[in-house]
Amino acid sequence: MPTHGARRAGAVWRALAQGLTAAVLGVSLLVSAPSAFASGTEQLKAFVAQVQSARGDFVQREIKAPPKNVAASGSVVPTTGGTSSGTFVFARPGKFIWTYEKPYEQVLQADGDNLYVYDKDLNQVTIRKLGGALGASPAAILFGSNDLDKNFTLSDAGVKGGIDWLELTPKARDTQFQRIGIGFRDGNLEAMELHDVFGNVTLLTFSNIQKNPALKPGSFKFTVPTGADVING
Repeated sequence: MPTHGARRAGAVWRALAQGLTAAVLGVSLLVSAPSAFASGTEQLKAFVAQVQSARGDFVQREIKAPPKNVAASGSVVPTTGGTSSGTFVFARPGKFIWTYEKPYEQVLQADGDNLYVYDKDLNQVTIRKLGGALGASPAAILFGSNDLDKNFTLSDAGVKGGIDWLELTPKARDTQFQRIGIGFRDGNLEAMELHDVFGNVTLLTFSNIQKNPALKPGSFKFTVPTGADVING
């Protein structure tokens, strides 16, 4: 039977790379002059084209809106699950370090070839081939290449609360996510909403973003902690 840590690591990986973790998601990441953008779709494409690397903080909230939670008005009343927070850094394509600091410590790290999931509580590292898994996943938007139109159908979703939203629908049929919402305000990335096939929603918000920071060579090389168990999965 899989351990709690293994189940947790699996859930995080599905969220980020099978379409995350997060995954994946306000942000103050300036991608261009605000007047240059007319829609959320244009702002996303500018972000992907201009931001090759970034670092910052994130908060991840798990939300579920089951059909039985229906208010008198007929609207669905969402219930809120767990909240996690931490830091991230990425360099396209396929290199990132996604670090959960609260409520538990866990690291997802990719060097372009492999994904390493390190659970500090268990002192355990799980290694998987990254392969083409980022292609049609939410993680591809932050960490992948700039071929969004190849993997997603993009459509503007209007303005809500002063934020320009767009929706991305994966073209692949074997993804765990039905759609991904992304919000921008005045050229700045604000939020991502990941809607899975079970009706769950993962909300990611970012802060303290630095775009295109100088990263040292070998920044994404993973070193197995002393004494850690290694599982090739």
